[in-house]
Amino acid sequence: MQKVLIANRGEIAVRVIRGCDDAGLESVAVYADADADALHVGLATEAYSLDGNSPAETYLDQARLLEIARRSGADAVHPGYGFLSENADFAQAVLDAGLTWIGPSPEAIRTLGNKVSAREIAIRVGAPLVAGSEGTVETGAEVRAFAVEHGLPVAIKAAFGGGGRGLKVVWELDAIEEAFDSAVRESQAAFGRGECFVERFLSRPRHVEAQILADGRGNVIVVGTRDCSLQRRNQKLVEEAPAPFLTAAQREQIHSSAKAICREAGYAGAGTVEYLLAEDGTVSFLEVNTRLQVEHPVTEETSGIDLVLAQLAIAAGGDLPVDDDPEPRGHSIEFRINAEDVGRGFLPSPGTVTGFTPPTGPGIRVDTGVRAGDAVSPQFDSLLAKLIVTGADRQQALRRARRALAEFEIAGLPTVLPFHRAVVQTPAFSSPDRLGVHTGWIESEFAEQLAGDPRFAPAEPEAVRRTITIELDGRRMALGLPAGLLGSLESGGLARSGAAGGGPGTGAAASDGVGNLVDSATLRSAMGGSVVKWLVAAGTEVAEGDPVLVVEAMKMETTVAAHRSGTLAAHLVGPGDIVTLDTAVASIRA
Repeated sequence: MQKVLIANRGEIAVRVIRGCDDAGLESVAVYADADADALHVGLATEAYSLDGNSPAETYLDQARLLEIARRSGADAVHPGYGFLSENADFAQAVLDAGLTWIGPSPEAIRTLGNKVSAREIAIRVGAPLVAGSEGTVETGAEVRAFAVEHGLPVAIKAAFGGGGRGLKVVWELDAIEEAFDSAVRESQAAFGRGECFVERFLSRPRHVEAQILADGRGNVIVVGTRDCSLQRRNQKLVEEAPAPFLTAAQREQIHSSAKAICREAGYAGAGTVEYLLAEDGTVSFLEVNTRLQVEHPVTEETSGIDLVLAQLAIAAGGDLPVDDDPEPRGHSIEFRINAEDVGRGFLPSPGTVTGFTPPTGPGIRVDTGVRAGDAVSPQFDSLLAKLIVTGADRQQALRRARRALAEFEIAGLPTVLPFHRAVVQTPAFSSPDRLGVHTGWIESEFAEQLAGDPRFAPAEPEAVRRTITIELDGRRMALGLPAGLLGSLESGGLARSGAAGGGPGTGAAASDGVGNLVDSATLRSAMGGSVVKWLVAAGTEVAEGDPVLVVEAMKMETTVAAHRSGTLAAHLVGPGDIVTLDTAVASIRA
């Protein structure tokens, strides 16, 4: 290998480019129109435009990527994570083009990347499993039949997906059909494949995983374990290594079954075997991710093994970096810094990064693909950066994390930093004796704190804020407030500030946040993105809280709920339309 094309974007493209440089290899970046000035574009040896903006016409366009590889003279392709990283057809096309594929073989991707056949391998090698469908399910009716037989809740999962996309947990029979349709749409949009399967969903489990490296000749090592239990919408927010508070028996079961699964599949390269750890201590196989994981840095920090360099070496026919499972040294925690508004239920919040000040100090690593001035597009993932904090033990890592999170500043758009700052102070996560969080902890136990804590108040759109200068105890300072509130104070009134339409209405007017009066019947989008579909026809009676509209942003679908009871009037937007936060989409008349 001499020159590697990175078929990805953002922080993982930056990470692979730096790995190539460490290995003495040239790198080729590709970019969508919105990414033309992105960090990864400038860092690579060469960069080529994909001439488009949607995932389908850019980072998922296999022919275009291969054509750029030919033009640039690249002799290898690294897929990063997401997009085409677990697409066996793309891996085969790379090999057919005479290029080196930096990842497992197409056969291994098909077998393990397909969660249905991965379950079959897990059964053969004796890995523990929960009940699941035999093969994929084609309709919501099949999911309903499985739920009737095995009980609720059930998890509908994209067979070729990962990262929580295309995954829907269903707690009520009547919600199955829409959840199935949504899972198929998300899977198709994120991975180009819509097949799904269903399995029993374990309540309140931990998410534990094993990072493996294999050389394709039967040699497999577990580089380390990780815990990734802090999730929202089934997507990870915080990961740590090694997985804390495992018994020796649990650790042995994870290590041995992960190796057995990968040997059975003839695996080569880096991969992750994931498990759920039930409240009673039972370990249950979940899936295999046939790629590098977002959370790989915590394993690098605690094992001393550079996983990207290991990928490059294995793809070139080299050996594993060590002969046996390394013993972990110290403890490392990764915090995903996403462009999401915690106060609005972690809704994606695209925008422009106007300020970016990362922390420094002992044990601090920041992996990022953005800088101040970069625009964060709604078409792609919400991940801005990863803060990785390492200490001699878990408690020191937590102390350093509290300091680093306090120092980290990102301006211009909402991020999840307030959540991270709170969670490292929460006993359920930071206790020295046990880990009290689980995969649904944020949406359940932590939800009350989210609702009552002013640190998590929904972010005001920057366009409806005004900054004034005040004097406090003789000291001049700037104060930013919602424009509607300032307008009300200036006029001597008490009109509500913020977006209209938030409460039950009688048709009375309310402030729109900039001093204007609007009809409180107006239904407004809770997030920016692209309209997917209406769930309710115009003229239909709805109750407050009923889902009426589906909006997609940053590869996630979110429903807009009725803010009041009444009759839904004419739709103001349709499928494919772009909306921003607080866009009027319809009205609901009492």
